[in-house]
Amino acid sequence: MLVLIILVVILALCFDFTNGFHDTANAIATSVSTRALSPRVAVVLAGGMNLIGALTFTGVAKTIGGSIANPLKVQHGTIVVLAAIVAAIGWNLLTWRLGIPSSSSHALIGALSGAVIGAAGFHAINYSGFLSIIEALVISPIAALILGYIIMWIFRLLFGSRSLHRVNRPFRYLQMITAGVQAFMHGTNDAQKTMGIITFALIAGGFQSTMNIPFWVKLVCAVAMGCGTATGGWRIIKTVGSKIIRIEPINGFASDLTSSIIIFGFTLLKLPVSSTHVISSAIMGTGAAKRFNQVHWGVAGRIVVAWLITIPISGCIAAILVRLFLI
Repeated sequence: MLVLIILVVILALCFDFTNGFHDTANAIATSVSTRALSPRVAVVLAGGMNLIGALTFTGVAKTIGGSIANPLKVQHGTIVVLAAIVAAIGWNLLTWRLGIPSSSSHALIGALSGAVIGAAGFHAINYSGFLSIIEALVISPIAALILGYIIMWIFRLLFGSRSLHRVNRPFRYLQMITAGVQAFMHGTNDAQKTMGIITFALIAGGFQSTMNIPFWVKLVCAVAMGCGTATGGWRIIKTVGSKIIRIEPINGFASDLTSSIIIFGFTLLKLPVSSTHVISSAIMGTGAAKRFNQVHWGVAGRIVVAWLITIPISGCIAAILVRLFLI
């Protein structure tokens, strides 16, 4: 059991690392594409702020670790977590290789749910907790789309009569701030998910009895995500930063502000969201407010399809893996 726990922790940190370069790329995509920050500075800033954010909150971790299933009631819980992490890492790497900004959050939640079902059956899922997580994942990008549209519409009213060059200059400086804020918010939510799944494994393995997140778990998860961020995620940055709309500093700032508000709001509610979904939806909302046909809806549709298939595919992969591991 101790060997299994060590393996789970190592693989969970590998997932956190892939989450760092996969999802955090979204947090700095707009500031890099508008040249508010150089790629090197943006990556270092995002890595540091991610680390701080990850150490600040634990509410989302407790939700992930205890709401999908009760780790004390799931047989072979450690193997369940092992299968879930392997499935989530595989999906992360595949979508990163293809440059698709799919959700690491969806991958992990889908994989954990699928692994629980594969090992213990559908009755082992805590459906009230699972549905509350799904609701947060569905509502948050819709809220980001609407709020992004509203914020950009207000900016158009305030600055529409001014020269675009004069307007963009101060917003380019403001983006230096919002890039760091957005990376911090990413850490407060996304890093918590790996903390939760490691704690799930610790409880299932009999190493602790409560969902209190040990400090060492918080620390290693925060460092892993920060290191992942420092490696960059240029394929994802290219898709989010240039292929959805042509981003200028004013709508880049509006997008960053929108996604920061949405992510932090759900963090305070102790609910996980997909930073990928939120940031991409915020960009779509601000682009639609500026000029509806400016949004590359074909690329946006491809992103939405990736969102829809991530949970079922990662769940099926994890269910198959857990059955193989239990043979």
